Amino acid sequence: MFKAVFFIFISIFSLPAFSQLGFQFDKGINKTKFHFKLINNLIFVPIKVNGIELNFLLDTGVSETILFSLEDKKEVRFFNTEKVILRGLGNETAVEGLKSTNNNLEFSGLKRSDHMLYIVLDPEFNLSSHIGIPVNGIIGYQFFRDNLVEINYRKKRITVYKDNIKVREKIEEKFTKIPMSVEKSKPYLNSKVTLNDKEIPVKLLVDIGNSDAVWLFENRSEFIKVPLKNFDDFLGKGFSGDIYGKRARIQKLQMGEFNFSDLVAAFPDSISTKSVTMVADRMGSVGGEIMKRFNVVFDYQHQQLYLKKNSNYSAAFGYNRSGVDIQHNGLQWVQETVPMQTVSMGSGSGGTTAYNIKSNFKYKFNLKPVYEIANVRKNSSAAKAGLREGDIIITIDNVTTHRYSLQDVNAFFRSENEKWITLEIERESQILKFAFKLDDIL
Repeated sequence: MFKAVFFIFISIFSLPAFSQLGFQFDKGINKTKFHFKLINNLIFVPIKVNGIELNFLLDTGVSETILFSLEDKKEVRFFNTEKVILRGLGNETAVEGLKSTNNNLEFSGLKRSDHMLYIVLDPEFNLSSHIGIPVNGIIGYQFFRDNLVEINYRKKRITVYKDNIKVREKIEEKFTKIPMSVEKSKPYLNSKVTLNDKEIPVKLLVDIGNSDAVWLFENRSEFIKVPLKNFDDFLGKGFSGDIYGKRARIQKLQMGEFNFSDLVAAFPDSISTKSVTMVADRMGSVGGEIMKRFNVVFDYQHQQLYLKKNSNYSAAFGYNRSGVDIQHNGLQWVQETVPMQTVSMGSGSGGTTAYNIKSNFKYKFNLKPVYEIANVRKNSSAAKAGLREGDIIITIDNVTTHRYSLQDVNAFFRSENEKWITLEIERESQILKFAFKLDDIL
């Protein structure tokens, strides 16, 4: 399943960046609302770049705006470009990119005309296959820095307010305020985790571009140790390659007055984080699996985070029990039958008209998604059953997968019940069938 985290740190070797103005409201407007797509706890918003609409991941874990996967958006023009090196999470080398200045960005009544972008040139860096929809970029600090941004996860709606005292007073009446620090263009909270029966103060990056609940870094504190009951897992993908580590349940996370128990945490390995320069005392991240349980308001200017519980607050913390990560692998033509009724008329007895209704079918072809196994966790239920990386999933429990979105497919593998799953897959032009149980190993 996709539980990856596309939060990315960048080291840029180029000329110093100049100061940029933030997003400005159109004259006479003080507030704007728009809806977003929520997929695997991640937020996706449409933003026009130099007049062309692109789809962005909204991510408080990045300081700069990054573009990639522009093969189908070749009409986008960029200005004042120069080469840079992009480096971040992962166990491979850095990637080459471009820096572009003086770009125009706009969305829902907000505009800016001096935006700096970083463009990833490597075509292999592609989030779309892991998300199931086209993704062209990531935007973070520049989206949040000048205005109050409210994220309503339940209604999938973002409200941006022009910053003023009256708006902040109204928010404070409805929300719980938690101090945060904005360091190197990213927000941080001082929190506490209980791990191996020990309460540990931790400084966490608030990272809505991370779909997991919590990440903790072993090499940042002598007290952060992976619990004995754990498993090795693929955690995500960064600029510098795949991110691996372990998953385990921790006893508690405390954020201000809010407490969460028995949650699943990820512990990235030291190889995946070796290229990352972190702020002082940072010990991990809190991600979308936690933040989706609130209505959230970010106030970067006054370094405050506002939280209000929503109906997701008490939901159990699950994880991918199958051990398979699924990605979207293009489209295929699928033949579907469409019912069609025809009516014939004839003369009945006594001069009445008789109707004879016949059910026929016609065929049509539609483009449907193809889902491929991108990764199989060692010693997992799926691995023991014989599934392999590269297998194409044809059916899940006898239902063809092209009827589902990628998020729907992933949901099958997060079941809280230890149920059996049956997959029909295509491997080297052969159709094979596998069955395995979703074991709870934590």
